[in-house]
Amino acid sequence: MWSADLYLDRLYKETVAVQTEVYDKQWKQTLKEKVAKALGDFSSNTEEQTVTELEKVDMGEYTRYRIELTTMPSLKMPIYLLIPKHHTLPLPTVLAIHGHGYGHKELVGLNPDGSARAKSTYHEDFAVDLVKKGFAVVAPELIGFGDRKLQEDQGKGKPSDNSCYRLASQLLLYGKTLAGLRVHECIKVIDYLETQKEFDSSNIGCMGISGGGLVTAFTSILDERIKATVISGYTNTFAGSIIDRRHCLDNYIPNILQIAEMPELIGLIAPRALFIEAGKEDPLFPLEHVQTALTQLEKMYRAFDVEHLLASHLFNGGHEISGERSYDWLVEQLK
Repeated sequence: MWSADLYLDRLYKETVAVQTEVYDKQWKQTLKEKVAKALGDFSSNTEEQTVTELEKVDMGEYTRYRIELTTMPSLKMPIYLLIPKHHTLPLPTVLAIHGHGYGHKELVGLNPDGSARAKSTYHEDFAVDLVKKGFAVVAPELIGFGDRKLQEDQGKGKPSDNSCYRLASQLLLYGKTLAGLRVHECIKVIDYLETQKEFDSSNIGCMGISGGGLVTAFTSILDERIKATVISGYTNTFAGSIIDRRHCLDNYIPNILQIAEMPELIGLIAPRALFIEAGKEDPLFPLEHVQTALTQLEKMYRAFDVEHLLASHLFNGGHEISGERSYDWLVEQLK
């Protein structure tokens, strides 16, 4: 056999075999620092955060705003803000993170051209569902999708096409990652929330699916202002998902397996509240490895004596948002 299969298999086994099972504050701090380094350094002489209101639409039960936020020099991010009516301010707030597709319009019931959409996508318009639960919902558009594709990709192919490969590959040349850039921008969004009277900065949650689940997980690892996290359609093992099939390049973080396997990384969210949602028929993040991850997460949450803050729902479905239990769980944690 001249292929590299056996070598890669041995490399994985040798790498994960040396990882610790001693979960304490020192372990957590050490791994968080390693995770931040692996994602890449995005510190800069940050410009003052400027905000421009782009639209305001009365949606009946809530008001939908679209704003533009400066996240770092040369980068501006469009964000949908959904604010429920007839609620006392400040409001518990959920950062809603979309996955692969045509961007944050998928979360708020819009087509790529901004017109109202009748049939939902795998995102199930979950930002709308959450605002109807009484949350203020903040839905940023991740770099590389929708209106934030590279100029050469604008207006070409399908609306769901993205610029992930070119962004991720170029960032790697600078020792940075696309995952890290997206996480950095989401942290900047939380900075913005703390300056606005509508949002209760002591009750911030984060929910995302698929590639948005990745961003949700790593943002929650690094930013402890997030009190409760829902990861949908992502929690697994690297061996069972990212390594096992071809995924978008935005999933690949140099040296990450030398830091920890995916369950241990997600476990860095402890002792804060965590909900894992996964479809039993999800072909991208298979059930068997979801269960392996949950077993590991349970062990870690026990080590921090917070088993009651870990919950999960394995639902009958595929790679999609459910919300059947996760929405009400967020209500319990944040309201």
